Parts: sequence; structure tokens; C-alpha cells
Amino acid sequence: AKPFLMFQGDAQAAMDLYFATFPDSRIVQVERYDEGEPGSPGTIKVATFALCGREFMCSDSPIKHNFSFTPSSSIFVDCSSKDELERAFTTLAEGGQILMPLDNYGFSERFGWLSDRFGVSWQLNFAG
Repeated sequence: AKPFLMFQGDAQAAMDLYFATFPDSRIVQVERYDEGEPGSPGTIKVATFALCGREFMCSDSPIKHNFSFTPSSSIFVDCSSKDELERAFTTLAEGGQILMPLDNYGFSERFGWLSDRFGVSWQLNFAG
């Protein structure tokens, strides 16, 4: 089982942001739309990528939808240091929306929740 993220033309930009944010990340496999196919040429037909040791799949939907991502589904990342947490939170929050600022919420010494500029929701936790 792999989480699947559906974008509308910006899957590559999202993966680039995630790869810059989490050092243990990489593209596993990518297939792009060609001329004459339903999606815009060069956009992601389907890709598998790894973040923090877990594989995800994504695509650029050739069909425009009236829905996007919702915070009720999020990617939870345990960070091994407070510096890593702060850096990831700041990077992902740029152009996005902070749902819970980094703070001590009792269940965690340092935790934050946000939606990035693509609408993907992240819960970042200090697991030290």
C-alpha cells in the first residue's frame, strides 16, 4: 500500500519541494504524458517517489476537479532533531497555511501542522 497524491499540473514542483526538504528522498520511477495524450506533455502521468524511507505515488490529473487535498489526511513525519523540524516546517509552510504552529502541545514537546503551497497537509513532530 502506498499513499497516492493527485495534483493538477504541479506534481513535479511538489516532488522538488519535498526532495529539497527531506534529504532521504528520491524518485523511484516516473512516467510523463507525451504529445497527444490526455495530460499536458511533460506533466506526471504517474510517479513513485520515496520520502523518509516510505514510497508514495503521485500524478497530474488531466481532468480538472473541484476538489483538492484536505487536512483530514496528512503526512506525519517524525524529525530526529529540532533543527530538522524547524527547517522542514519553515520550508513547507512557505506559501502554505499553518494549521498548528510549532509548539509544545503536551502530547509532543515540539509539533506543528501545516498545509503546503500545493495543499498537502503535513504533521511534523520532534521525536527526540
